[in-house]
Amino acid sequence: MVLGSIQYNSPGRDDHSNRSLNGEWVEVTNTGYRPVNLDGWTLSNRDGNRYRFDDLRLGARATVRVHTGRGHDTRANVYQDRRTDYIWSNYSDKATLRDNHGRTVDTKSWGRDRDRDHRNNDRGHRR
Repeated sequence: MVLGSIQYNSPGRDDHSNRSLNGEWVEVTNTGYRPVNLDGWTLSNRDGNRYRFDDLRLGARATVRVHTGRGHDTRANVYQDRRTDYIWSNYSDKATLRDNHGRTVDTKSWGRDRDRDHRNNDRGHRR
C-alpha cells in the first residue's frame, strides 16, 4: 500500500464549496497482488486531521481517491464529508497512511515538511 498522487491545492478559487473541497484529494494504491481490506486504516495530515476508512476492500493493483468534501463512496472514490474546511496545506504538509494497528505504512510530504523529511533521511533517520 502506498500513497500516490496528492492534489493538495484545489484547482480554482478556494471558496469552500463542495466542488472546491472535492478538488483536494489523496490517492491510496494497493501495489500488491491481493485485495486489502482498509477497515480501520487512517489517512492523516500533520495537524492531526484524520480520515478513517470503513470496510473498503481495495483490489489488487487498484487505487482509491480520498476527497475532502462530501459525496457518495464508491470503490474508486471516498469522501471525508468535510463541509467547509480544507485538510491539506497548499504550502507544506505531510500525509500519513496507517494500518488498522496504527503502524505507519507510507508518508508523503511537500513544502517545508518535505525538506525536513529529506534532511532527516540524510542523517540516517527513518520517516
